Order: sequence, then structure tokens, then C-alpha cells
Amino acid sequence: MVDIVIIGAGPAGASAGIFAGRAGKKTVVLDNDRSGTSKAWVGNHYAVMGVTGFDLYETGKLQAQKCGAQLVTAEAIAIEPTDTGFCVVTEEEVYEAPYVLIASGPGRELAEQVGVELKSGEGRSYIKVDAEGRTNVPGIWAAGLCTGVSMHVAVTAGDGARVAIHMLSEMNGKPYVDHDLMC
Repeated sequence: MVDIVIIGAGPAGASAGIFAGRAGKKTVVLDNDRSGTSKAWVGNHYAVMGVTGFDLYETGKLQAQKCGAQLVTAEAIAIEPTDTGFCVVTEEEVYEAPYVLIASGPGRELAEQVGVELKSGEGRSYIKVDAEGRTNVPGIWAAGLCTGVSMHVAVTAGDGARVAIHMLSEMNGKPYVDHDLMC
């Protein structure tokens, strides 16, 4: 049993993994190794003069690991409710957690399997979330492209961090704050 399973290791998922790991939560980040970010050139991200999407994607995953998240290269194929939360099933392993954060780019199939509501927009469907990133299924949160936010790396990375902070605040029963200070 872990505290959080994050499905997706692109900008939203890795950012969430960074915050969850730094918060001391036992976190598994599932990476299907198909992030669209890896094909991009990123020149519009705050404080980044320009970087390949591949380098940004790989660095984000390494940073999440450095912060304490466990990165697993595997594709989630099912989310199953349990008495204590959810089992996230891959072809090789099953990960049990009370919290799941879906950050799977445009993929919504897993969310639908477990009863998460979708919304329509721009000719597509997205995972419906509240202002903090919660879905209609308690314990399942979502961030990034799968919720309909802009595909810009700065936006999806920020969305993953924002949703993780709200989820961590709920888990801890008080607002979660993570600041490093240089003195």
C-alpha cells in the first residue's frame, strides 16, 4: 500500500510527484513512456531559455525520484475500487492507494472505468474536476491535459503542482505549504 498513485509522468504527473515526494508521501508515478512533451521544443517556460521536451520530460521524472517518488515504467490498465481506496493495475503489478491522481495527457479511459464524470469541450471530452482537482469519485483527482487545461508545458506542470498541493492539504487535514528558503 502506498499513499498516492499518479498515473502519468509528463509535466503534470511529475510535478505532482515532486510535491507528493517532498511531502513525505509514499508515491508511485506510473510512466507509460509516451509523453507528447518529449517531442516538443520548450522555449516559453518561466526561467527556461529553451530546452527539448525530451530533456524536460526526463529531468522532471528524475526530480520526482530525487524528491522521494518511485517512478515505474508501466501503463495503468485499470483502476478498481477497494474498501480502502483503489487498486491501480498495470500488466505486471498492482498498486493500492487511498488516493489516485490521473495526469495521463489526453487519456480518459481509466477515469471512465471507475465512474469519473467527463465534460465536453472543443470537440473532445475531458475529466470533470472541481476548482481543486477533485473528481466526482472521492479519492480520485486529475490534473493536466486530461482535464482540458492548455497543453503548454508551463500550464500543465503548474496544474499538476496545484492539484497535488490541494490533495496533500486534504490528506494532511491542513493547508500544505512547501517552500525552500535560501539564507
